Amino acid sequence: MLAPRPTQCILRPQSKGAAVQKIAEFAEITPSADIRREAHGWRAKCLQRLVRLDLPVPETVALPAQTVRAIAAGHPVDVKAILTHFGAMPLISVRPSPENPDWGGPGTVLNIGMNAAQHARLVDTNGREAADALYLRFVQAYATHVARLDPDMFDSGKPNADSLRDALRHYEREMEEPFPEDPAQQLSEVLRSMARAWEGTSARLLRQAKGAPVEAALGLVVQEMAQGIGQGISGSGVMQFIDPVTGLALVKGRYLGQSQGRDALKKTEAIYLTRDKRGPSLEDIAPEIFADLIRHGAVCRQKLREEMQIEFTIEDGKLSVLDAIKVQRSARAGLKIAVALADDGVISREEAVLRVEPRALSELLHPQVDMRSARDVFAKGIAASPGAAVGRIVFSSQAAQASAARGEPCIMVRRETAPEDIRGMHAAVGVVTERGGVTSHAAVIARGLGVPCVVGASGMRLDTKEKRLVAADGRTFSEGDLITVDGTTGDVLAGAAEMLAPALDDAFRKLLGWADSFRDIGIRANADTPADAITARQFEAQGIGLCRTEHMFFEEDRLVVMREMIFADTSKDRAAALARLLPMQRADFVQLFEIMAGLPVCIRLFDPPLHEFLPHSREGLRELAEALDKPLSDVVRRAEALAEFNPMLGMRGVRLGVVLPEIYAMQAQAIFEASVVLARKGTPVVPEIMIPLVSARREVELVKTHIDAVAASVRVKSGVAFAFKLGVMVETPRAALRAGEIAQHADFLSFGTNDLTQMTYGLSRDDAGRFMNTYVQQGVFPEDPFHILDVDGVGELLLIGCERGRATRPNLTVSICGEHGGNPESIGFCRKAGFDYVSCSPYRVPLARLAAAHLALADRVDIRKKTTIS
Repeated sequence: MLAPRPTQCILRPQSKGAAVQKIAEFAEITPSADIRREAHGWRAKCLQRLVRLDLPVPETVALPAQTVRAIAAGHPVDVKAILTHFGAMPLISVRPSPENPDWGGPGTVLNIGMNAAQHARLVDTNGREAADALYLRFVQAYATHVARLDPDMFDSGKPNADSLRDALRHYEREMEEPFPEDPAQQLSEVLRSMARAWEGTSARLLRQAKGAPVEAALGLVVQEMAQGIGQGISGSGVMQFIDPVTGLALVKGRYLGQSQGRDALKKTEAIYLTRDKRGPSLEDIAPEIFADLIRHGAVCRQKLREEMQIEFTIEDGKLSVLDAIKVQRSARAGLKIAVALADDGVISREEAVLRVEPRALSELLHPQVDMRSARDVFAKGIAASPGAAVGRIVFSSQAAQASAARGEPCIMVRRETAPEDIRGMHAAVGVVTERGGVTSHAAVIARGLGVPCVVGASGMRLDTKEKRLVAADGRTFSEGDLITVDGTTGDVLAGAAEMLAPALDDAFRKLLGWADSFRDIGIRANADTPADAITARQFEAQGIGLCRTEHMFFEEDRLVVMREMIFADTSKDRAAALARLLPMQRADFVQLFEIMAGLPVCIRLFDPPLHEFLPHSREGLRELAEALDKPLSDVVRRAEALAEFNPMLGMRGVRLGVVLPEIYAMQAQAIFEASVVLARKGTPVVPEIMIPLVSARREVELVKTHIDAVAASVRVKSGVAFAFKLGVMVETPRAALRAGEIAQHADFLSFGTNDLTQMTYGLSRDDAGRFMNTYVQQGVFPEDPFHILDVDGVGELLLIGCERGRATRPNLTVSICGEHGGNPESIGFCRKAGFDYVSCSPYRVPLARLAAAHLALADRVDIRKKTTIS
């Protein structure tokens, strides 16, 4: 154990006759020294912790950021005072120690203090070959990193006496002076070089790109060298105790005899740590040292409360621990490590939950491209729906369905998608579009389906007639070619990439179970199909917060009936066509209710304009005319009559329910008859029926009257009593402003923030991608309002709607069910506003559960702090 020594103050005159300049303190790293991460950096603080754990750490001195900044500014430093800590013939290294290891820093310089005298001493103790290698290594590092000479000049191959002489001669010729022999001069120049390298423009920009603040500072640690080149068992290596990709426990790392630093990770001749049939191992040649390392790793895990990678050196059979850093890990490994630490009592469950970032869960829910494998990227776009998939290119929805029918996975590539592409998206394993943003049709639907999706891949060109795409680099891909879509990174890769399976294991479920015990807001799922509902249950959603029934009508058999209904001339004819859809809808709802097993199900009545169910091409209209046995001119005339200049603001939502009440009557009947089926099975449900696009109280009154009448009729015919709730989807600014009077007839208000954002901004989310990046970059919007909830504008409408609605009906249930429902920032807003739940796509439910727990735990910490202060 190192004995504590007093910290040093360095007093050096700037020049003859100048005032004394005080340089900040430096400190020997001892258990009791005042070493702080914000002052001395993460490495210095970590080394102090290792010293406190009684690990064999070589003697070390820490220079705080203030000292390093002074050195960079040209202030002299009393390096002799530092060298006194390391004996009469010091041999040391200097390592960077920024506050955050992710910020990087200048490279480590080893073997400072090497000179002719040190070389002679090492020849006696370690042998000439080792002494030559150590001296040559230092000359090479000093020449290239400190003197800034051409590294090729000092790349002399095998280290030996001739190589050393050549290196010293090259240095003297280039610098016009001999290689410095004085350890104090060497250390001074190394410190100055590293300090100035940190302050350089390129280094500053690089670390800022990694998230470092502008004022980020660098500490340095000066450490006694542990020689891995010498007599007996000597070498260096790294060891960790988990797999960084899977998080599974195992001893992993490399060891290289007669080496220093992290050479073992760079050289192919490095050997294994544990016994291995493929070759020798450290456990074979030095079992006692191996056992010590295992013990040190366990101590670090227990006391530092983290999985650490240990950097070590062995000198003539003596082990030294030079450093320990947090193991870099994938998201799946991070979750497994957090759960394992909590299970072992090393950290609390609260801390385990907080250690896993909600957005990192996307990597666990879907297959992922193995980042360790080669990546042949031919197109890049926006990562719109996470996960990865391998499939053959198809260019149409029909081709995707045909491919799925053959059992062949396919990637649907489109210029952009439309509602009629939904069946193709269901059939495909991945989607790529040339246009669009994170809230485009393709992105929203893909996230709901859990299908990997890349949008806005504008670098490629599509030729749908020739069924091919041309990449930015000129490569051509045809229909049927195998590609990989990586919706997590936004890359599209040629061929089949190596994949990692989803990580929905016991650790995943356990962590989210802990999260549920902490969160204080409900989490439901947007689920339109039985498959969606099953996914929602798997991810333990607390019900369905939005079931968009129109998606049920795009199946082929139903689409024909829908079109017959659209072309019916009278209410009676429309009702007759809808009667054919009734059993299909009833079966849908029975299946949903059964899957959700008593959990609430909120069903949104029909919303889209009718023209979305009609063909868009002349050929499609001709086929429709044949199917309906009508003249083509009549079909074209009706299609033109249904066309709207702005369908988003046209005859859709509740307007259809008022003008064509037969549609909502059929849907209500299907819902109530499904409720009767479940009641007779002994599992009663209370369906929630939601009216879309409301803007006036009278709309709700009219629809409510029809639905109440249908409910009464079903009760009489079935003889079964059932209950239901009727609510409103708040998607227009007027509905939010008039929520007080609308709530008179509503049991709940659910804010559809997708349309509400569109209407508040007067902005189409499908077209916003064309200029949104420019708007965000120039500060017009702080973030894309379709991606991050606009709390100032749209958020104020939410607050107004909630306040006015509950003023009328105090027990009013309030929620959001737009895409923002799975966004952590939006969940935080809803918690503070007193919303009852948020609803998001099924694959965002785990993220929302974890984010809600993070928010609740953060509030607990804030409350504890306030209590402590008061």
